[in-house]
Amino acid sequence: MKSWEKRLTVLEALHEREHASEHGWVLDNDVRGSFQQGVESAVREGLAELADRETRAELSAHEGRPVRWAARLTPCGGDALAYARARPVPEPDPEEPASGEQLVKLRPAQMDALRIFISIAGELATSPAEGLSERVRTAGFSRVDNRWCLCLTEEQVESVAYGLYLHMLGGSSAEANRFARDYGVAYRPAPVTRQPTPVITHVANRADHATSKD
Repeated sequence: MKSWEKRLTVLEALHEREHASEHGWVLDNDVRGSFQQGVESAVREGLAELADRETRAELSAHEGRPVRWAARLTPCGGDALAYARARPVPEPDPEEPASGEQLVKLRPAQMDALRIFISIAGELATSPAEGLSERVRTAGFSRVDNRWCLCLTEEQVESVAYGLYLHMLGGSSAEANRFARDYGVAYRPAPVTRQPTPVITHVANRADHATSKD
């Protein structure tokens, strides 16, 4: 967990416990070691404050026991929490490809075509590669790149090329052509025979992967 995520987790927990208490303070009997350390770190940043001796004495009288530690958010800490809640949820980093895989980034139009390919798998003579359906289902979207991110094996990449080839026959060729330029893989049918043999062409001198937005 990143430092800012840890900070917000502490502020959220402190806010919840503070508002659940009768006096607006989180007391020593409601904390554990790691949480207390997180609160004290927030104190050093000015996002939380610890009760002084006089306040602890008042809290002790209220609780009927000695209160040795109490904390609450500062106004700045409350504002920081409100601001964090209003921000868009940060995007997760793209999944790291495993051995034998590569990160493939598809434009929305390419992903739409691929989803159709996956949806009709049961009607096709050449089905999508094993595992491709799951990769499509769990793909993450990068708003920065305006791309869908998938980690695919070589067989799955070739299957994507086939799906985009089918899309090309029934509509636009732009998606298949761009995929060939970006990843060096295109589907080309064999010369016409009674039983055509699928042919995957690995394009020479492929272009560098495109990263510009649509």
